[in-house]
Amino acid sequence: MFYYFAYGSCMCPVDLKRSLGEKTHIYAIGPATLKGYRLGFYSYSPLRNSGVLDVVPDETASVEGVLYMLPKRLSQALDRREGVSENWYRHERISVHSRERIYKGVRTYVVVNKLTTEMPPNDWYFDVVLRGAVTCGLSEQYCWQLFNRMYQLQRQLVINN
Repeated sequence: MFYYFAYGSCMCPVDLKRSLGEKTHIYAIGPATLKGYRLGFYSYSPLRNSGVLDVVPDETASVEGVLYMLPKRLSQALDRREGVSENWYRHERISVHSRERIYKGVRTYVVVNKLTTEMPPNDWYFDVVLRGAVTCGLSEQYCWQLFNRMYQLQRQLVINN
């Protein structure tokens, strides 16, 4: 088994199941917080035709997400989903807080070659991320912040075009 912190579309168990080939909600420990990072849309997915999430070090911020304890047999499929062999994302070992406990050595993924400006999410990615956040019990305040951030990026794109 290994711990995995999801902060983007992998928060949604339905979307994660699509990639990993089996139900993942049974492996969810619950909401978790990553301190010292912030979210950013510093990558573009041609497959999804969308800006996609990344975490960026920021001592003043924190990121909410979902902590999973996944079987090792799912590790390669998760790496494929995140494009590790294509050098799109890479593993990063972090510590997260969940249910009044600190989990160390948790795997998450960070973008290798970050864009210089954020790329807005498309409506599909927007919905998957928000559905995962709400379904997995992230705080209401954080869900609203996430919604507003994605909405503002989309509006910026419309205004600039």
